[in-house]
Amino acid sequence: MAKQRTAYVCSECGYDTPKWVGRCPSCGEWNTFKEMKLGNDLPSKGAAAVAVAGLHRAGARPMRLSEIDASEEARYDTHDAELNRVLGGGLVPGSLVLLGGEPGIGKSTLLLQTVLQMTDRRILYVSGEESERQIKLRADRLAPALTPAPSAAHEPYLLCETKFENILDHIREVNPELLIVDSIQTLQTEMIDSSPGSVTQIRECATALLKYAKDNNVPVLLIGHITKEGSIAGPKVLEHIVDCVLQFEGDRHYFYRILRSIKNRFGSTSELGIYEMNANGLRPVDNPSELLLSQRDTALSGVAICAALEGVRPFLIETQALVSTAAYGTPQRSATGFDLRRLNMLLAVLEKRVGFKLGAKDVFLNIAGGIRVTDPAIDLSVIAAVLSSNVDTPIESDVAMAGECGLSGEIRPVTRITQRIAEAQKLGFQRFVLPEQNLKGLDPERFSGIRLIPVARVEQALRELFG
Repeated sequence: MAKQRTAYVCSECGYDTPKWVGRCPSCGEWNTFKEMKLGNDLPSKGAAAVAVAGLHRAGARPMRLSEIDASEEARYDTHDAELNRVLGGGLVPGSLVLLGGEPGIGKSTLLLQTVLQMTDRRILYVSGEESERQIKLRADRLAPALTPAPSAAHEPYLLCETKFENILDHIREVNPELLIVDSIQTLQTEMIDSSPGSVTQIRECATALLKYAKDNNVPVLLIGHITKEGSIAGPKVLEHIVDCVLQFEGDRHYFYRILRSIKNRFGSTSELGIYEMNANGLRPVDNPSELLLSQRDTALSGVAICAALEGVRPFLIETQALVSTAAYGTPQRSATGFDLRRLNMLLAVLEKRVGFKLGAKDVFLNIAGGIRVTDPAIDLSVIAAVLSSNVDTPIESDVAMAGECGLSGEIRPVTRITQRIAEAQKLGFQRFVLPEQNLKGLDPERFSGIRLIPVARVEQALRELFG
């Protein structure tokens, strides 16, 4: 009998070694190596090599580039504008997509309502976490709000199973056009002697599903758990195996959910999808600007409106700041939805270049709506909101702004300024503060209904806002 072999695999980067080490030589992380039992079989007889027997494509041969058809392949329409946007236009046949998010954020709800709307496809929904009755109750709750409404003849096939070999047998029987697995951490193959959710099980099952997707040109959607640090659970190699990694995030105390693309081999990674959670499921938000802006009857200090951009989609978002005297001598810095290190940099610019002393004051920053913004054009609104709260002077409600702040206090140009101004004009804003360099090439007749205020430095922008 062959001796059982073991290896140690880094859960962060996938580096493997025959002996345990404290620090990973590849990524430098400490205490990330997990023991992996390889079993008694040869490596060539692992789960990834034999699990998809009978489902592979025969006749593969080397081809020259000129022989390959590079025309755009038709994508699967998910009947969800937000999901289509984040995927790059729809599901690509043969792609492997991983959807991650916190427990209870709505991952299963999003995919279930998606498959209920795709009545033109034969879909197999595999669940290893819930029973058939639980999924049926959720489907009945989602069905009344869906368009088009699902019919009995086009309903998806449902399978509650965790044994990977049994799932493959049902795949051969159903021959689906779309496969969904909820979740990859619950699958277990008999070829590996380890528990479900282990590094070995996740890697082998994901590799086998990738082989099935590529050989049969069938898109596969996986749901993945995340760790308490917010990253996808399992080995880092899981994210390298799949074609697209989607992150479903948001605060469960808010109604809004954000769908981001972290990795996408078939589209942009800067696109953003916004949903609103209600009793009938997730509703795509067509115009997020109207929902993210609060309706204020009275002017309040510490509030500035920024024209942010995610991918090619502009939206206006409210930046809120509160500056107060430090009660215990040690000033606090807190930011929700914004990078705290960048906030400290902007406060240093205000103190060094403009002369406002904020070193002995608490500064709290919040991006309204529970959304996290990474667009550098929000710098100008952060500075304006902080100063507005510091001097307790409100910014007029008809002013929007966009601009990146440099370390020397200059306002740097931002991308797609035309779309930002058009979004502000559509929502009724009368003035728009923008970097001076972005004014070049703009058609003044197109934006005749809104006054453009170019600024070159931070102090100039503050004079325009506060006089």
